Amino acid sequence: MPKYLVVSTSGNPDSNSRRMGRVAFAHLQRRKIDCTWIDISEMDLPLCDADKCYLNANAQKLNKAVETADGILIAAPVYNYDVAAAAKNMIELTGSSWEEKVVGFLCSAGGTSSYMAVMAYANSLMLDFRTVIIPRFVYATGDAFKGDEIIDKKVLTRIEQAADELVRFTQALRG
Repeated sequence: MPKYLVVSTSGNPDSNSRRMGRVAFAHLQRRKIDCTWIDISEMDLPLCDADKCYLNANAQKLNKAVETADGILIAAPVYNYDVAAAAKNMIELTGSSWEEKVVGFLCSAGGTSSYMAVMAYANSLMLDFRTVIIPRFVYATGDAFKGDEIIDKKVLTRIEQAADELVRFTQALRG
């Protein structure tokens, strides 16, 4: 049976992308899907230096989680028209563990102008590691949130659809 991972890449304690990841993770748990949650803000990861960073215990733990997952949902904030640097650092720390994974995205941003920000990140995963990127990803602005809640029902539905698509794609490719 395929294994899944939902990973939050935000360092912000009040992160909307983390909220989106939590919704997806809870949805997968309700479906009795074998899924793990990782929040890299709790891991004190080093910056990738292409050397000693790989010996860091938390980097190794993250690498193992990515390596053992078949399908991965990345919950990431968008800053300055790009996916946050912590998400890129995560890829650099885990490298070839991404090979042939199925990957989906849950992104939050301050405005609507960065809708395509995830594409450079997705292209890197596809070209470097032959990941399969599910074509349904979720992009939400601050209007979808009120406090700790996602108040936009369409965003909630799209998060669950993205999680379901991750499972569908992964099962089809691993079947």
